[in-house]
Parts: sequence; structure tokens; C-alpha cells
Amino acid sequence: MLDLTYETPKPKVIAGAKQDWELVIGLEVHAQVATKAKLFSGASTQFGAEPNSNVSFVDAGMPGMLPVINEECIAQAVRTGLGLNADINLYSAFDRKNYFYPDLPQGYQISQLYHPIVGEGEVLVDMGPGIARVVRIERIHLEQDAGKSIHDMDPQMSFVDLNRTGVALMEIVSRPDIRGPEEAAAYVSKLRQIMRYIGSCDGNMQNGNLRADVNVSICQPGAYERYQETGDFSHLGTRCEIKNMNSLRFIQQAIEVEAKRQIAIVEGGGKIDQETRLYDPDKGETRSMRSKEEAHDYRYFPCPDLLPLEIEQAWIDDLKSSLPELPDEKRARFMDGYGLSEYDASVLTADVENAAYFEKVAEASEGKLAANWVINELFGRLKKDDDKGITESPVSPEQLSGIIALITKGHISGKIAKDLFEIVYSEGGDPAEIVETRGMKQVTDTGAIEAAVDEIIAANPAQVEKAKANPKLAGWFVGQVMKATGGKANPKAVNEIVAKKLAS
Repeated sequence: MLDLTYETPKPKVIAGAKQDWELVIGLEVHAQVATKAKLFSGASTQFGAEPNSNVSFVDAGMPGMLPVINEECIAQAVRTGLGLNADINLYSAFDRKNYFYPDLPQGYQISQLYHPIVGEGEVLVDMGPGIARVVRIERIHLEQDAGKSIHDMDPQMSFVDLNRTGVALMEIVSRPDIRGPEEAAAYVSKLRQIMRYIGSCDGNMQNGNLRADVNVSICQPGAYERYQETGDFSHLGTRCEIKNMNSLRFIQQAIEVEAKRQIAIVEGGGKIDQETRLYDPDKGETRSMRSKEEAHDYRYFPCPDLLPLEIEQAWIDDLKSSLPELPDEKRARFMDGYGLSEYDASVLTADVENAAYFEKVAEASEGKLAANWVINELFGRLKKDDDKGITESPVSPEQLSGIIALITKGHISGKIAKDLFEIVYSEGGDPAEIVETRGMKQVTDTGAIEAAVDEIIAANPAQVEKAKANPKLAGWFVGQVMKATGGKANPKAVNEIVAKKLAS
């Protein structure tokens, strides 16, 4: 494995009317746990089901119904904690968080305030080759999701769908270590990547399976460093929380907008109130939702229906031993084993399916060549084709490695390979058979190539004199020969023969 060292990125600086300001950002990421059943009931977690069809008596808050912990939800939270290099707590407990809303039939949410299942960890957030921010994780706790209130189906009534009620969520709480909008988006993206590798959350932000509450504050340059030295939050500004962000682009926009709002208030002599806000992307503004609640406002108390959760270290060790290779480890291995640049390795490991596809191609090909074809040709073509994912690729790893093998054996040129790739992408088929049946094989017969060169030289005496005076113009003859042979001539042989003929 490579020993990679990283430079810490500089904080984002926003110019106010009177002075420069820096951002301080912390995130609470809500990740839906990938299980077939809910946290405390056997009801399905299937997305897109008919409203109120995935609801058990427990989810509906019926009297006398007792929650039962889903062990797989616990296992997924532990796996996620291990993937974030976090401490796993052998003892944890569930609490009731009391508030009243139509889509919360119990009148409380079962969560973990005092004794979370996962303690402190960290994430390496990549900001470019050789640049990364270490973001500390404060905790991960499990909780049940609420339902969904729908207000736009009728002008006079609201509707409630309880399908999501009771679905297991992991709330991943970061320290205020993030210093800019791009870092915030990269942090969420890195969490999503790690959880998708592990299989603990599918990371689908469009479906609401991954969403973030973003805490934003501003401070004067140098104040953050004083906070780091002392741990005293008074050096930082008052934070406001932007709720339920489910788009990386909107996260960045909301942070910029909220920071500028706070700067304008402070420079105008005002005071920032700690509150929860919503981001309106159409208007490009955040607006107040409610004053920020403290823990006592929810009247937390230990859930009387659930015993404290005690897990054994041997069980944690077993889960750890079964973890897949994680993104940072895989990237380092790709750089070390295949000789890839950090950028190429990062692109190929960004998604677990992309990495698996590349490895299948690289098994039968030279690593760098395989990476070039996967990144430049395949990813580029998929993007052009309605931004398809690798799982939708009409070109299999075996077909792509077959194309690369024909290049390395000298059977086809790079130009022919691109034409062959397009045929395989559009029509399918075995690359080697297509080359044979369609007469695409590269001409390696030096006699035939020499005859083509002689013909071009004889037909262009003026160009010959220019090329003899300026050898750089020999490329014109190479191009003409390739054109005359339909691109099938071996480029290396053409270059050598043209150079020899012009020198004589």
C-alpha cells in the first residue's frame, strides 16, 4: 500500500462589506439503513409502495404494541462505524424524543441521545490530488424515521403517508471541522461512497435515503484556530441549521447563501439567532423554520419499552473481518498495483461498481491502458448516452478487455479500436470476430505499406521537398498513407518507412 500524505485545504473566505469572514460547518447526515424490515417492526422498507401499505401496528402507534429491535439494523450501524474508524460502544440505549406532528403517530421518536451505538471516528475527505481534510465524527446513533406529510394534493386537506415511519436511520454527526461549501459536499459524497461500499445505505438522495442537516456559522480569521486550541465554542459564531438537504449542489448553494446572510446581519450590528432554517433553491434564500430546540425541549427520557443494548466484542470483530475493501484502501492499491495516478485511481474507485468493472478489465489487460479505456472511452460514452451508470453498460468487461487485447497484439490500431468500440457498444458481438468479418485487421505487411508510401511520395514531389527541408512535415505523408489504407496500416511501421524514404 502507498503511504499517502495530504495537504490540508485552506478555509473558504467570503468578503463582507467591512472585512473577510471564514466559514465553520458541521453536518448531521441521516442515512437510511439498508434492511428489508424497519428498526422495530417487520414492516417492509420498500420504496414506492402504495401509501400506508408498509405499516405495522407498532409503526402506527397502536396501544399496547411493543418495539422489537431488528438485529440487522444494529449490524449495519456497527459496520458503518467500523468503516469510519470509529469506536463501537458495547453498551448503548434508546431514548424517547417527544414531539407532536401528524406524521409521528406515537407522539415520540425512538432515538439515542445519551448512549449512542457508535462513538468518535474520522473521515478523510478528498479535495483533489494531494489535498484532503480530516473530518472528525462525533457519534453515530440509530433512530426511527417519521412519516411524510403531503400538502399539495388538495387545497384544503393534508395527507399523511406512514410507509417511512419506523424505517431505521443512522444519524452521523460531524464535528465543526468543515471549512467550505465544496468540502461539505465532498464530505457527504465520501460518507455515501463508504456506506455504499459497505452496503449499509444505498445513498439515494433523490428518494430521501440520504439527507443532511447543515450547521453553518461564520467567524473572523484566526478565531477557528483559537477554538481548536481551547475547545471553546465561544470563539465561533452562532450557528444556524439548514434542514433536510438532499442534493450536493443545493448543499453548496445553501451554505453560500446562509453565510452571506449572517455576514450582512453581523456587519450591520445585528445578532445571529440560533434557529432551524429551510433553503429555497428557487428564490436562492434560506428562511426561518423555528428557533433551534435544545435537548430538554424534547423531554428525552430512556425508552421504557426497550432494554439497553449490550453487544459482544467478538461479534464486532466478526463484522470487521467481513468488511469489504474500503475506498481509500482500494485507491491506494490501484495506484500501487496498477501504476495509476491518484486522479485515475480516485475516478475508478468513486463507485464500487466502477471499481469492480475496471478490475475485471485489468485482469486481462495492462493496468494503465485498461484505466484509459474505462475512464476516457467507456465513461465518456456512457455519459453521452443519457449519463448511464456502469451497471447499464452495453459493453461487458470481457468485451472491453478483448478490444484492448487486439491493440496490444498489434491486430488493430488505436483509431480502429475506437471504431470497433462503437460497434460493440451499439451492436454487441465478439471484438475479435467483428475485426475478422468486417476486414478491420491492421495492415502489418511492410511491403504493402511501402508501396502505399511510394505512391504518395511520387504523387507529391513539392511536398517531398518541403518535408526534406522541415522533417516535421513528414506527418502529412503519414496521414495520407493512413487515409489511403482506410486507417488499417500499422502507424509505427508507416512512420518508420516514411522517415526512411524522405531521408534517402
